[in-house]
Amino acid sequence: MRIFVDMDEVLADTYGAHIDLYNEKYNEQLTKDKCKGGDVWEFVPQEHQKYIHDQNRERGFFANLKVMEGSQDVLEQLSKKHEVYIASAAMQFPKSLEEKSEWLDEHFPFITWEYRILCGHKFVLKGDVLIDDRSFNLDTFEGRALQFTSPHNLNTHGYERVESWKEIGEKL
Repeated sequence: MRIFVDMDEVLADTYGAHIDLYNEKYNEQLTKDKCKGGDVWEFVPQEHQKYIHDQNRERGFFANLKVMEGSQDVLEQLSKKHEVYIASAAMQFPKSLEEKSEWLDEHFPFITWEYRILCGHKFVLKGDVLIDDRSFNLDTFEGRALQFTSPHNLNTHGYERVESWKEIGEKL
């Protein structure tokens, strides 16, 4: 199989990073539980929303993200049996390109540069499986679309949902 895996909110906890940075800056107690059903910026006062939006554009944001639990082991096993590509819409945040590549080197060294696609729209991907948290990426994929659960997509329906990397390992 040819499997494409998104980075943000599938391999790397960007959602949690947004919350942590927000709480640190504004001395708040925002949590993932308080943000169910939307993006982090939707749960902060309007005057703080720009700060959340701008985090992705700051150098360093993508460099130290936490790895999603179980993703390293499952991806390593899948990469031994299948063609596994990391496909990230990184062009949306051009400063992220180098940081994302270095982050993958550190946490997923078995997925070499030849199997990394830092792109714009994902409609160009042709393969068997796409694992992504965003429905607009899954909408145009012609293979099996697995929606990785994140607080922002809890109200999205119509996709085969996966709750964890353990579950992905069992399905694939």
